[in-house]
Amino acid sequence: MISGIGIDLCDVERIRNALQRHGDHFASRILDPLEYSEFQAVRESQRPQFLAKRFAAKEAISKALGTGIGRGFGFRDLSVRHDELGRPVVKLNPKNRVLSDTPPCKIYLSISDDRSHAIAFCTIEI
Repeated sequence: MISGIGIDLCDVERIRNALQRHGDHFASRILDPLEYSEFQAVRESQRPQFLAKRFAAKEAISKALGTGIGRGFGFRDLSVRHDELGRPVVKLNPKNRVLSDTPPCKIYLSISDDRSHAIAFCTIEI
């Protein structure tokens, strides 16, 4: 049974501007340590797209969970990885008190981007 859906569209230029103003510190507030390592390994010119995709994904997931970002649930309480086929895989922080009330679920995530925007769509099934 579907328990939640979420979608987010992120302007890559907005992320680029934030990176220029705040440097990698901005990325470290959104990405968990493993994601941040991936971010550091990406060519600098591609970092805004990388971060915009993660930002959109995390916003979409938080909407699907019904928590939103900032109500006891933050960007670093989840991470997005890829399996051997390149599909996005979501890992939730089991220590987060908001997530501790979440029943076991399956999270489906799709992420896409072009030069100017990144989009993510999330469906949660219990």
